[in-house]
Amino acid sequence: MKHILVTGATGFLGSRTVERLSVMPGISIRATGRKLKTNNQVKADNVHYMLGDLNDSDFVSQLVDGVDCIVHAAALSSPWGSKDDFWESNVNPTELLLEAATRQDVTRFVFISTPSMYFEMKTLFGLKESNSLPRPINQYAASKREAERLIRAATVPYVILRPRALIGRGDTVILPRILRAHKEARLRQMGNGKNKVDVTPVVNVVDAIVLGLEAQGKALNETYNISNGDPVALWPMLKTLLAKLSLPSLTKSIPIPLILKVARLMEWHARWFNGNQEPTLTVYGVGTMTMNFSMDISKAQNLLGYTPRQSVDEALDEFIEWHLKTSP
Repeated sequence: MKHILVTGATGFLGSRTVERLSVMPGISIRATGRKLKTNNQVKADNVHYMLGDLNDSDFVSQLVDGVDCIVHAAALSSPWGSKDDFWESNVNPTELLLEAATRQDVTRFVFISTPSMYFEMKTLFGLKESNSLPRPINQYAASKREAERLIRAATVPYVILRPRALIGRGDTVILPRILRAHKEARLRQMGNGKNKVDVTPVVNVVDAIVLGLEAQGKALNETYNISNGDPVALWPMLKTLLAKLSLPSLTKSIPIPLILKVARLMEWHARWFNGNQEPTLTVYGVGTMTMNFSMDISKAQNLLGYTPRQSVDEALDEFIEWHLKTSP
C-alpha cells in the first residue's frame, strides 16, 4: 500500500487528483484543504480528510507522518495580493512540508507550480523550462518561484509541474470568472481577439501528476511545462463557451493600449485609495487575455511520458455540462 498526501485537496485540481488516485489499486490517500463541501469531497474507503492550517508545523508533521509521497497542490492563486499573504500560503507551507518530508523519508514530492513566472507583456511562444525567468510580474509568481527554489535545495526527490490555464469539470476559477464578468456586463473582447494561448484540460494535468508520482531515474528532480502543446485562439474559445450556454455573444472590443491604461489606473487606485483590494482589472490580467503565450512540452513528453489525452474542446464541453448541472 502506497500512502499519498494531497494538499489543496478541496480545490479544483486537488479534488480531481484525489478522485483519480482513489480508483487506483494499492493507494491510500490523506487529503487536506481549506473547506470540505459536498461538491469537492471524494467519498471512498481509501480517502481520509484531515483539515487544518499548513502554517502549523505540528499539523503538518501529523499530515506527513507515515506518508510515502506528497502532491502539493495547495496555493493562493491570484493576480493581486500582498507579499505576506502569498508567502504565508505558498512559501511557508512548502518549507514545512519539505522539512517534515525529510524527517519521514518521503520518496516523492510533486509540486504544482505555475508558468506565470514566465510572464512578460509580449508574445511568448515555445517557452522552455530552461528559459531565463524575468522579474516576477506579481507576488504570486514570486512566491511560486521561491517555493521551487526551496524544493530544489531540499533532499526529497521531486517533480515540479507548471500547468497552464486549467479547465474542465469542477473549474471554479478561470471560466466561472469569465461568466461572472459577462453576467455583470463587464466582459469585453480585449484587442483584436486573435491571440493564441495554452489551455490545459485538468484531466491531462492529473495525468502528469500520476506520472510524476511514478517517475524514476532521469525523470526525477526536474521541472516540466504541462499543457496540450497546441495553443488555441482565446477569444473564439470564449465565444464558443457563451454560445453553448445560450448567452449573448460579445459585440464590443477594447484596444489593448486603452485597456492597459484602465488597468494601471485601477491598480493605482487600489493601492492608494481602496485598501489594496484586488481591482477589477490588473495589468497581468490584461496580459493573459491579450498576449500570445505557449510552452514547449517536449521535456514532459520525453522524460515523463506525458501525452495530452483530452482536447480543449472536450474539456470545454465537460465544464459546460458540469456548470449547467451545478449552477443555481
